[in-house]
Amino acid sequence: MKVYRHPAPSLWDEILSRPHLDTAQLHDTVAAILGDIRKRGDEAVREYESRFDHAELTTLAVSDAEFAEAETLISDELKDAIRLAHANIAKFHEAQRFEGQQIETQPGVTCWQKSVAIERVGLYIPGGTAPLFSTVLMLATPARIAGCGQIVLCTPPNREGKVHPAILFAARVAGVSHIYKIGGVQAIGALAYGTESVPKVYKIFGPGNQYVMQAKQQVSLGDAAIDMPAGPSEVCVIADASARPDYVAADLLSQAEHGIDSQVLLITTSEQLLSDVQEQVALQLERLPRKEIAAKALDNSVSVLVASAGEAIALSNAYAPEHLIIQTQDYEQLAARVVNAGSVFLGPYACESAGDYASGTNHTLPTHGYATAYSGVNLDSYCRKITFQHLTREGVRNIGRAVELMAEAEQLDAHKNAMTVRLAE
Repeated sequence: MKVYRHPAPSLWDEILSRPHLDTAQLHDTVAAILGDIRKRGDEAVREYESRFDHAELTTLAVSDAEFAEAETLISDELKDAIRLAHANIAKFHEAQRFEGQQIETQPGVTCWQKSVAIERVGLYIPGGTAPLFSTVLMLATPARIAGCGQIVLCTPPNREGKVHPAILFAARVAGVSHIYKIGGVQAIGALAYGTESVPKVYKIFGPGNQYVMQAKQQVSLGDAAIDMPAGPSEVCVIADASARPDYVAADLLSQAEHGIDSQVLLITTSEQLLSDVQEQVALQLERLPRKEIAAKALDNSVSVLVASAGEAIALSNAYAPEHLIIQTQDYEQLAARVVNAGSVFLGPYACESAGDYASGTNHTLPTHGYATAYSGVNLDSYCRKITFQHLTREGVRNIGRAVELMAEAEQLDAHKNAMTVRLAE
């Protein structure tokens, strides 16, 4: 990790820069695959599964027999852990239900909103270097609570054409409607356009590599909405002299092992902690099975020594991290000053892993600085707000003349007339 000590504000842009993603070269490759999926449907999907996932598939859908087999392939302990996580995620998202109310803006003019679930949603679950069955829970649980009619999941199979059993078990627990053995760009195309096997969905959720992200962005231009733009995963840790170096190092490495393009940022007010964390990172890194991945991610990463907690939180807000961990004595005061972050973890015991799996909050979050404008996935992500209004004759009299004047000023005479004919009664 590169170290900066008391950097001038003029260096902040350099310090907070993310690994560069050159998506220009991806565009044409992804567009060609998407176009082929749109044109040839299942046939094209099977060919790309053979080419990219090395799986020869006769059918794309996961069968009931495969679901039953999956139940026998994972331990009871893991099943219980998945059920516990699902219960906490459900409890947290149940509390987000929208309760609209009717508002009389003028006598005779009543307006209200109703929350309506998106009828068909698609979930993409990566299966590359790690089978992210936790993401199944994070995406499918609020979709089911929201009342989405069809929850369609795509995930890449292994070379034998099988989906990881924990993904299948989590999908059953969370209430997924349909699962298909499709990965990568071809999965996004199948969900966005529909094929003979895969139903077209209205909105696509889920993480993925740069090809998947590029595919999501392309289909979002006219075929399906997406949850959010995204880049590689990241964490920022703010720590003072009271923080435990082994905790901080563990949190940094837990994020670094996601991928070689992940990034971690340590901001501290303590020179001693900075040194101790560096030692702990080196020690703990050697024990990680994914140490090569984590080591490359650390090459993208930065430690910063600052003069005050105020400077630390200002630097974090400028970075707008996906995950923010605050391990300081005054973490509650600092938390109140957070304005840009996907999800915040407070105190020495709130490791990011808790939110990634089982505390109840959602781990599908804005990355690459998008936390300045986007929220993480929540119940509203699966809903639309439809507005209603009802006017009585009294309501027309109360707002009619204002409508006429405004429409006339905008030179929209038909708009004016729609109110005028009612005022004439």
